[in-house]
Amino acid sequence: MYRSHNCGELNASHINKEVTLAGWVQKSRDKGFMIWVDLRDRYGITQLIFDEERTSKSIFQNAKTLGREFVIQVKGKVIERSSKNPNLSTGDIEILVSELTILNKAILPPFTIEDDTDGGEELRMKYRYLDIRRNPVKNSLIFRHKVAQAVRNYLSKEGFIEVETPYLIKSTPEGARDFVVPSRMNAGQFYALPQSPQTFKQLLMVGGMDKYFQIVKCFRDEDLRADRQPEFTQIDCEMAFVEQEDILNAFEGLTRHLLKEINGIEIEKFPRMLYDDAMRLYGNDKPDIRFGMKFGELNSVTQHKDFGVFNAAELVVGIAVPGGNNFTRKEIDQLIDWIKRPQVGALGMVYCRYNEDGSFKSSVDKFFDEADLAKWADITGAKPGDLICVLSGETDKVRGQLSSLRMELATRLGLRKPNEFAPLWVIDFPLLEWDEETKRYHAMHHPFTSPKPGQIELLATNPGEVKANAYDLVLNGNEIGGGSIRIHDKKTQSLMFDYLGFTPEEAKAQFGFLMDAFQYGAPPHGGLAFGLDRLVAILAGQEIIRDFIAFPKNNSGRDVMIDAPATIDNKQLEELSLKLHLKQ
Repeated sequence: MYRSHNCGELNASHINKEVTLAGWVQKSRDKGFMIWVDLRDRYGITQLIFDEERTSKSIFQNAKTLGREFVIQVKGKVIERSSKNPNLSTGDIEILVSELTILNKAILPPFTIEDDTDGGEELRMKYRYLDIRRNPVKNSLIFRHKVAQAVRNYLSKEGFIEVETPYLIKSTPEGARDFVVPSRMNAGQFYALPQSPQTFKQLLMVGGMDKYFQIVKCFRDEDLRADRQPEFTQIDCEMAFVEQEDILNAFEGLTRHLLKEINGIEIEKFPRMLYDDAMRLYGNDKPDIRFGMKFGELNSVTQHKDFGVFNAAELVVGIAVPGGNNFTRKEIDQLIDWIKRPQVGALGMVYCRYNEDGSFKSSVDKFFDEADLAKWADITGAKPGDLICVLSGETDKVRGQLSSLRMELATRLGLRKPNEFAPLWVIDFPLLEWDEETKRYHAMHHPFTSPKPGQIELLATNPGEVKANAYDLVLNGNEIGGGSIRIHDKKTQSLMFDYLGFTPEEAKAQFGFLMDAFQYGAPPHGGLAFGLDRLVAILAGQEIIRDFIAFPKNNSGRDVMIDAPATIDNKQLEELSLKLHLKQ
């Protein structure tokens, strides 16, 4: 037996008990005649003591050789600690060691295994197995486990059945780029790794499974950000014989359960917002509603003077920054520089101070008088002491730019409180979106999403106006889940493929199996998929998902620990019929 107890469970009630512990050396302090060693495992830290008078000479000498991260086993007696540590669960006791076994020596780690480490992110990712020993990473993985278990328990009690779907599937042209896998046994042909189990979960509904879920790996070969990984995990769900309201109610229940079970927070309201309103009032389809700063459209009160910038703009829009009149000119200039960065792309910003005495002072006083500026304040909801920030330009671009500014200001003002949760349903998305590059419409979600009832006829006359029977669940400005009511009959699905530019032959080649299945009695069905990585991060009060993934990729999609992706040798390429890729 390597251990009778772990390093986090011993306390004063165990005094005089003989115990066996095993773990890693966190640190040691050698006072010459006495050595203290902090022994660490997943559960905590226990202090060991080696005393020149009470410890055998050989063990005492061995203790002097212990280095950081040595793996050791000790036996000894639990004794009362003379200098107690209230910050440790084991801080009232220590172990007087009678036996010491070095199970494995360790070289000096490239960074300190401490909560506040001296290792940079790239270095810690290269030695992720060491990083996992640190409490912040370890606790994040444990937290993820608790969330996943809570999800499984809740959905199982609600009658959902967990079913595994294939990882080697067929590549499809819609959505993000696929990761492809060459088939050795079928020369010149390729599998794709699934971007989601979409068609399989629909086929499970055809198969009568009724309520399905799966915590599943998905893969997308797309550009990365801090909150994206090439492989990610979904809580994938589907239900048969449901309408949109049934889906929303079901997964409000799951979200309420997680917030209560994990965070101890009761949430009653899940407000709903039309996609068009989200874009008009917040500039994006996943607004953070923990704070205000709603957009105010100012065209009607700004385009009657000789200010050419506003007169030439498709949209003039502003927000009222609470307490922003306290910003210095330098701070405002810094904000203007911030929105001019390539990541945001604004050309500039007009601002207006709403003074405590009710007067106004703007950066465009030459063109607008106090009566004009008062109308700006009225439309943006500004109050005395606020700052009004105004951007102008093309509608879609300027909304995105002002949305970025709104979030940045909220962060600087401390309005994005990590322990405050504000869920929101965004509904009635456009069914299709125009792609300037291909000059055709693409499905905004995926080609299996049904249009809102009564709108399918619009596909022939005004496809851009058709609304989807789709919904996203937003939490604190992050999309944590999305889904739709699906098309469940062959005729409508064929029509959708037609409007998306598929020939009948292409549709049959790519999705014939699904349309064939619809002919055998497909029930009305719909579903939703949560992004587990993002959900876990938000529940933990963070937004960077890498901290909650055991072995994440970096921003280039590389695993710097195992050095992947990597080249493969010529023999493997020949076996996979990839001779064209052989190095000359």
